Amino acid sequence: MRRDIIVIGASAGGIEALKRLVSELPEDMPAALFVAMHLSHEPSFLPQILTLAGKLPAEHPADNEPIRTGRIHVAPPNRHMLIEPGRVRLHMGPKENGYRPSIDFLFRSAASAYGPRVAGVVLSGMRDDGVAGLWAIKSQGGLAIVQDPGEATFRSMPLNALTRIDVDFCDSVAAIGGLLARIADRTQAGVGDHEKRDLKLDLP
Repeated sequence: MRRDIIVIGASAGGIEALKRLVSELPEDMPAALFVAMHLSHEPSFLPQILTLAGKLPAEHPADNEPIRTGRIHVAPPNRHMLIEPGRVRLHMGPKENGYRPSIDFLFRSAASAYGPRVAGVVLSGMRDDGVAGLWAIKSQGGLAIVQDPGEATFRSMPLNALTRIDVDFCDSVAAIGGLLARIADRTQAGVGDHEKRDLKLDLP
């Protein structure tokens, strides 16, 4: 099965992790990517940073904008981003776990809209935003992917995900980037198995 809806959550230390991840993605990436990162100020230059770091364009989507394959949709500061079938929605709404945008909010909406087509990725950050969202993705047949806490600048988010969710893949962000490219395009042969701390990705 193709995993062509990829949701990524990051917080403290996440910019460098995101840059490394997107640098591994091909310009013809057959998936739509969505990033929620905890930002403390406006405006955000994260779309420009990610565009320069890799081959895919990144942008803050407008409310009700169509989902675009080969595009990185970045949640704007102080807005929740959620996914509905075929479109992106933005909401003020109350903060969740103290954050807006909330990673869990994004992940849950993706799981509800696209089920097993979703891959969720938790990167460097503090506290545990993303754990409940990864659980929702797993419950709908999607994949849970976590940065190796030993590599992360801040371990809390990936470590909480690892200890509380039966994740499918845990490794460096460079390896995660390569994996995302392969699982988005299931026409490629030899996806292979990846192991980390006795974790093994078993693609259907």
